[in-house]
Amino acid sequence: MKLYLDLIRWNRPAGWLLLLWPTLSALWIAADGFPGWHLLVVFTLGTILMRSAGCCVNDVADQDFDRHVKRTAQRPVTSGALSARAALGFGAALALAAFALVLTTNRTTVLWSFAALALALTYPFAKRFVSMPQAVLGVAFSFGIPMAFAAVQGSVPPQAWLLLLGNVFWVLAYDTEYAMVDRDDDLNIGMKTSAITLGRWDVGFVMLSYALFLLIWMLAFDGSAWTAAFFIAIAIAAGQALWHFQLIRERTRDGCFKAFRLNHWVGFAVFVGVVLGYGV
Repeated sequence: MKLYLDLIRWNRPAGWLLLLWPTLSALWIAADGFPGWHLLVVFTLGTILMRSAGCCVNDVADQDFDRHVKRTAQRPVTSGALSARAALGFGAALALAAFALVLTTNRTTVLWSFAALALALTYPFAKRFVSMPQAVLGVAFSFGIPMAFAAVQGSVPPQAWLLLLGNVFWVLAYDTEYAMVDRDDDLNIGMKTSAITLGRWDVGFVMLSYALFLLIWMLAFDGSAWTAAFFIAIAIAAGQALWHFQLIRERTRDGCFKAFRLNHWVGFAVFVGVVLGYGV
C-alpha cells in the first residue's frame, strides 16, 4: 500500500491542489455561485483521481530518465520496487473511477472527458519532442475548466476558453519553476523543458506568465461580481507571485522547488476571490 501511495504522491497534495482550485473556480463562475454539492464532490474527487492516474502513467513513461535525476531516482517504478504493469493497472483503475463520476453528469461533459484523458496520456511523451512541454501540461492541467462549464451549462462558452488560456500561463509559471530545479539533470539526459529552452530568460518568463494569468482571469471574471473582496484576493495572489520572484531569482534548487510547492496558495487565493465575488 505504501508503494502505491508513494506512486500517486499522496503525501504531497500540492500536485492535485494545483488542478483543483482553477477547476472549482470555474464551477463557481459557470454556476454564478455555489454549483451544488453533487458537482462539487464529482469534480473534487475526479481531480484527485485523475491527477493520481497521471502520476502512474508519467512514472512509467519517464522511468529511464528518472534514474538519472536526483529528485526522482527513488520513485517506486524507477527504483524497481513496483512494476510498470502494476503501476499502469492501478492508474487505469483510478481513471475508470474518475470516469464513473463523470457519468453522473451530462453527455457533453462525458464527451469532453475523452479529450481530457487524451491530453493526460500525451503529456509524459511531450517532454521528448516539444521544446516547451509545459504548454502541453498547461492545457492538460486546465481542462477541468471547460468540463466544469459543460457540467453546469451543458456547453463550453468562450468565457471557459479564456479562463483556460489564463490558467495555461499559471501552469507555465509554476512548472517552469519546477523545471528549473532539474535543469542540470535534464540537460545531461536530453530532456526538453521550458527552463532549458528559455535559458537566462526563465525568471522573466515566469513573472510574465503570473501577470498574464491574473490579468486574463480578472478580465474573464463576471464584472458584476467584481467586489472589493475579489480584488483583495487577486492582490494577495499577486503578492505571492512577487515573493516567488525572490525565491527563484538566484535559480537555486531549494528556492525554485519551494516556489513550485507553494503555488497552490496562489490558486487558492484566486478561488477565494471568486467565491467571495459571488457572495457565497
